[in-house]
Amino acid sequence: METNPLKDGALTENSNGLGTVTLKMIKDRAIEIAWMSGRPAHELKPSDYVEAKRELTGRSEVTPQEEAIDEAPESERWDPVPGSTGGKVPVAPGEDEDEEGRSDNEKLVDEGVGEADSDQARQAAKDAEKKDL
Repeated sequence: METNPLKDGALTENSNGLGTVTLKMIKDRAIEIAWMSGRPAHELKPSDYVEAKRELTGRSEVTPQEEAIDEAPESERWDPVPGSTGGKVPVAPGEDEDEEGRSDNEKLVDEGVGEADSDQARQAAKDAEKKDL
């Protein structure tokens, strides 16, 4: 089932609307991730960028192979069981629910809790840095 891309990704940052995710935003978030991991900004790892992009866009990294499979028409995809007649199709979730049955409101609450945790971790790292000085 195709999901609405406008419903995916982070909606706010520090209570401000996020808007379109830019490369600068990804780099800034990657620096924060490195900093919260105890590394300075000049020691960024590729995984910091991947995590930052995933957090800001709400999507996981898709390999080129998976992307090609997803873009291919059903008739051209590999048939794992040739000649199979198939089975019962599962009931699709409601428009405002994801595959796990979570509503948009529940996802927003989870996102808010995650951002609050991130803010607390960032503040704790700043406080620890001030103590060390």
